[in-house]
Amino acid sequence: MKRMTTLLCAAQVCLATLVNAAPLAITLPPETAVLKPSALPGYPLAQHKCSTCHSADYINFQPPGMSLAQWTGEARKMQQVYGAPISDQEVNIIGAYLAVTYGSAQAGDADVQAVSSPAAPVAKVDDAMALLQGNACLSCHAIDHKVVGPAYHEVAAKYASDPQALAKIMSSIQNGGTGKWGSITMPPFAQLSPDELKTLATFVLHQ
Repeated sequence: MKRMTTLLCAAQVCLATLVNAAPLAITLPPETAVLKPSALPGYPLAQHKCSTCHSADYINFQPPGMSLAQWTGEARKMQQVYGAPISDQEVNIIGAYLAVTYGSAQAGDADVQAVSSPAAPVAKVDDAMALLQGNACLSCHAIDHKVVGPAYHEVAAKYASDPQALAKIMSSIQNGGTGKWGSITMPPFAQLSPDELKTLATFVLHQ
């Protein structure tokens, strides 16, 4: 009985120590990994489509010297297994960029040129919803409620009386940034054409 009392007291002391202990603060290092720049069209695509779901560190963790087929397979896995919002053509374009920049392929290789050539651009989209879906906008925004970024209703209301609203929204989409709606960074969509930027900005401002 005495032993049980002693154990109970010891447990109470441990519990009191835990309750009164200062909370443990863990500070994660800042995210500094970035994709390596390239003139290949897969670079801007990878900047905003890959970074939607994971850090650039994921790419650095892959085995060195991977071939075009292997890197394209990785991009296709993101599309087919994890639901990344990239088309079949974009899979090939991103795969070519990754293979040249991080793997064993060369920019002048015929198969890299074949998928990266301006003669085979990413398919054009004409309506705002196709642009929103094709560029993963709806993974961070919704029409009428906040997701990661503000609702399009909020954006439209903020700029309702601004005569420069269209140009400002187009610039925000193209260049990305932080601070207008909080601390979370919006990635740039530099690969979008002026017409596509205008289509998206017009859509947002009419919500």
